[in-house]
Amino acid sequence: MQKALALVLGLSLAFVSLAGARPAPATAALAAAAQDQPSYEPYTDEQLDNLLAPVALYPDPLLAQVLVAATFPDQIDEATRWVRGYGQNGVDDQPWDVSVRAVAHYPTVLGMMDDNLDWTTAVGQAYVYQSTDVMTSVQRLRAMAEQQGNLVTTPQQQVVDQGGYIYIWPASPEYLYVPVYDPSIVFFRPVYFGGIFTAFSFGPALSIGVWLNLDFNWGRRSVYYTGWQGSGWIARSRPHIRMNSIYVNSRFSNIAVNRAVIQRQVNFRDLSRYRSVHRDVNFENRARGAQMPGRQPTGRVPNKIIDRNINPSQSLEPFRGRQRPTPAPPARSTAQPSQRVPGQRQAQPPRTSPPVRQPMQAPAQRAPAARPAPPAAPSPGAFGRGNGSFDPGAASQRGRQSRQEMNQRPAARPTPQRQPRPAPKNQPRPARPGGR
Repeated sequence: MQKALALVLGLSLAFVSLAGARPAPATAALAAAAQDQPSYEPYTDEQLDNLLAPVALYPDPLLAQVLVAATFPDQIDEATRWVRGYGQNGVDDQPWDVSVRAVAHYPTVLGMMDDNLDWTTAVGQAYVYQSTDVMTSVQRLRAMAEQQGNLVTTPQQQVVDQGGYIYIWPASPEYLYVPVYDPSIVFFRPVYFGGIFTAFSFGPALSIGVWLNLDFNWGRRSVYYTGWQGSGWIARSRPHIRMNSIYVNSRFSNIAVNRAVIQRQVNFRDLSRYRSVHRDVNFENRARGAQMPGRQPTGRVPNKIIDRNINPSQSLEPFRGRQRPTPAPPARSTAQPSQRVPGQRQAQPPRTSPPVRQPMQAPAQRAPAARPAPPAAPSPGAFGRGNGSFDPGAASQRGRQSRQEMNQRPAARPTPQRQPRPAPKNQPRPARPGGR
């Protein structure tokens, strides 16, 4: 009996422990990732080519930093304002991502990303959710430029074909040069003529520093943290840099990206100007497609005043700029009038809604008894005065007669001679008051 009770108790405890067991950590992580994963519409290969064409020919260590920093567009804007105000002083001490601080050492590249934040955001979104497609697009563009003879080794860059992939490294151990080119030309026809690059050139020499801590693993289609360990350009440049823990640190082994970049709004209609590789491809399908969670419709600014003016209230719309509707007159009956029977009251027609009342006016005074109309008054003159019994014909006759009389001048009358004025007599001067 005791053995049976012990067996039942053991089974009960086992059942309770299984019922309260938590899911495996891997399962919980997958569930959390599925909840945090927003809906994302992938870019097509042609759209990626148009997006990446302006930077596809950048040196690998710089391009790797650009792709990661593009996932932090807000920090790109902050870094640009800092560099424009203070230069590169204090850049390493700022709280931005390490990739943003690295790009901040190259003001021309940082300014380009800040001036085109819609493009920067789109590249960041593509790198976060389509990193393999991004790497493939870069290699496809480089192959097009190399096929036209526009991607070659120069004193500024080293082009290496290895394992079916095209690497672009700094040729100098101390300086890096950012290429300047026209994507609509460099991928389609040769630009090297007479020893001068007509559509492909390089910017000024920029220092290679410890901040260039990323590179490409093209075989795995990924960006990785080098820790300044490796061959090629790393081996050439390492003796010329100063190591520090700001950029060389084991915590950077796992490259952090900002997945919240997917929530940032992009003006895809403005982004359609990037069509240097595929001219007939734009981004209108993304502008018309479903929006990401928490994002406003593309190309529209939320504004309550504008919404109110565009979509006015239904209670105000019928009377906006229109007269108030008047009720229709009562319909007349088409039935034949019935014979009136003596002593019987005729049926009254149905009442209709009363007409709209006009504004009330002051009661008019009772008019006096009718009197004979007075004679018509003369019409007022130009300035409001009456003409009375003025006869213009008679006045004209009088004026003519008066002018005739004036023309008949009388005979000249003799001029009377003036008598000389007698001289005044000497009279004593009157005495002044006071006896003076």
